[in-house]
Amino acid sequence: MFQTYTATTRPEDGPPRLRALRDALHALGLTGYLVPRADAHQGEYVAACDEALAWLTGFTGSAGFCIVLPDCAGLFVDGRYRVQARLQCSDDFTPVNWPEVKPADWLREHAPADAVIGFDPWLHTLEEIETLERGLEGTEIRLTRVANQINPLWTDRPAPPAAPAYAYPPEHAGESAASKCQRIGAALRKAGHGAAVLTQPDSICWLLNIRGADLPRLPVMQGFAIMHDDGRVDLFAPPEKCARLCLPDSVHLRPPEAFEPALRTLSGPVRLDKTTAPLRVSDILSEAGAELAWQQDPCLLPKACKNEAELSGARAAHLRDGAAMVEFLCWLDGQAQKLADDPDHVLTEIDIARHLEACRMATGALQDLSFDTISGSGPNGAIVHYRVTEDSNRRLIPGDLMLVDSGGQYLDGTTDITRTVAIGPVAELAAQCFTRVLQGMIAISRARFPRGVAGAHLDALARYPLWLAGLDYDHGTGHGVGSFLSVHEGPQRLSRISQVALAEGMILSNEPGYYREGQFGIRLENLIVVHKGKVPEGGDARDWLEFETLTLAPIDRRLILAEMLSTAERDWIDAYHARVQTLLATQLSAAARKWLDTACAPLGDA
Repeated sequence: MFQTYTATTRPEDGPPRLRALRDALHALGLTGYLVPRADAHQGEYVAACDEALAWLTGFTGSAGFCIVLPDCAGLFVDGRYRVQARLQCSDDFTPVNWPEVKPADWLREHAPADAVIGFDPWLHTLEEIETLERGLEGTEIRLTRVANQINPLWTDRPAPPAAPAYAYPPEHAGESAASKCQRIGAALRKAGHGAAVLTQPDSICWLLNIRGADLPRLPVMQGFAIMHDDGRVDLFAPPEKCARLCLPDSVHLRPPEAFEPALRTLSGPVRLDKTTAPLRVSDILSEAGAELAWQQDPCLLPKACKNEAELSGARAAHLRDGAAMVEFLCWLDGQAQKLADDPDHVLTEIDIARHLEACRMATGALQDLSFDTISGSGPNGAIVHYRVTEDSNRRLIPGDLMLVDSGGQYLDGTTDITRTVAIGPVAELAAQCFTRVLQGMIAISRARFPRGVAGAHLDALARYPLWLAGLDYDHGTGHGVGSFLSVHEGPQRLSRISQVALAEGMILSNEPGYYREGQFGIRLENLIVVHKGKVPEGGDARDWLEFETLTLAPIDRRLILAEMLSTAERDWIDAYHARVQTLLATQLSAAARKWLDTACAPLGDA
């Protein structure tokens, strides 16, 4: 099994570690220190050896940071993690509602007037530091670059990952590494950039058609690269990791310690992404006199717009994953019936996560989970990114809502699906909220929009049914998804803050939700792909785009209040279920096929 259920942090470990850090800061003459959840590659996922924020605070969420001062330590987390942070951290760490509260404003209120705040320039981007410095203008609070202050205190720090990298099959990639390098090199030449520094592992692995196992649930090899405008690439990674690779002649493998000297040889213009390149990289280039061109990572958009081979793989992966989900949902319904019939029957959140993983393993194609399964029942479902452990594991009871957010990594695609199901009859309020969440998902699924529309323009469609009832959720509506890469891929998003125009081939999640703390959580998620749309009869002859739904699994009809739906919404649900039934029927066991017939019946049927 891939997933484990042992709690990796304890709240009581935080206070002594915080004291040790404060002592180290005092010895250096520092007032405070920034502790991000980040590594030198500035991606969402970090290896165990780089989980400094979790080591210090106990908080294991995928986004957040801590500002340590002599008398307080602010733990900045967004709406997805506020409940989780309160549960995982001691009272020595004060949760701060971020991004509503900006770190500069918090420092103005809590730091001494002449505070000196240290930070490791490998763990922050220029954009982060510039934003913080602008917010501190007019004060005497100063930021200063220092060596990492956590690692010397972390006596049992895990070793860096050492898994070997391997080639990604060309039939799945759809384009050779040599072709990608020439294509990206040509784009650099057109932009007048002599080179681009690549710091994100998924960009490098996509470019060179390689994969690895350096990060949990993300099949990448960590490293840095310099992409030159003539198509040459310098790859900086441990040679022993790359022994199994047959890289193109244009790719030159160099050891990690050669990265900084190589940066000093670049003159420019050198392309850097201000949002992902560690500040230390731009410092080195500036010290060497290189001209910097601040633009987006040149691999991001090409990687996001999947080619036909990648889209074909995604459809195959979702067909396989959908069958596994139906086998799981059939089993879960049977377990719910046992709970209703036998008060002594035991079903826990870990039981559910383990069985779902076993269903995916039974496909014979699962390489890994795409993230640790979120298996939250009742009040635990309201913790948006809940990770069940042996300590938190809850027994289900009739009347619970069960939220299961999960996904698989297959060679031909990455999946991510959320279903919320009823464990016996549920309260009317839960069904109303579920139906409103469903209406939001349908609205995104049916959207047609002209080219140039970004995720920020569509996000409100998913929220509108909830807003009518005075309800909302504190996360984006959707994120990009890679091809046997990161389940959270940029730059495309369905979010209030995303200004990236959607384009053909982009895969996104469609996942509105609603969470009532202490009671229940609801989320429904399908993956969708952007493709060229048809001009409706009588419509303007514009360049229209629309979505194709990739995910194949029934939505719990028992939670749908059909009277709340419009005719178009009912038609969408019935058509989706008919498609699910048609495509999956031949992939299932006899018991699951029989269950699917009932689960996919039209809404009007009893």
